[in-house]
Amino acid sequence: MKIYFAGSIRGGRNDAAVYHEIVGLLQQHGEVLTEHVADAELGVLGQDIGDCEIHDRDLDWLKDSDYLVAEVTTPSLGVGYEIGKATEWGKPVLCLYRQKDGRSLSAMISGCEAVTVRKYTSSTELTQILEEFLRDN
Repeated sequence: MKIYFAGSIRGGRNDAAVYHEIVGLLQQHGEVLTEHVADAELGVLGQDIGDCEIHDRDLDWLKDSDYLVAEVTTPSLGVGYEIGKATEWGKPVLCLYRQKDGRSLSAMISGCEAVTVRKYTSSTELTQILEEFLRDN
């Protein structure tokens, strides 16, 4: 099983520790093609390669994946783009979201019938959500 994990990079790295936890949980179920997103050393500028190379490489990984799992608490244009492509290609998409004061999830994500959105607050909930999504899709 190949899993594409998406999380904010240039939109902010405040959730890098959460990404690391999610990637660790996903690795129990298959190969995570984008484990670098969880790297605490990865800054807001991303990797030291060209934007076109990142775009093409990531779309190749997304095409090759069986699932897209995205942590969408920190808004990211790139993650939204990846979600749009994955739904266009008929891939199962799970968006994980932590409710924060003064923020709400984009209607383009929460209103999309092709996207499964799950709110969570703890590691225990994450484990259960991921297991259910991967089992049922």
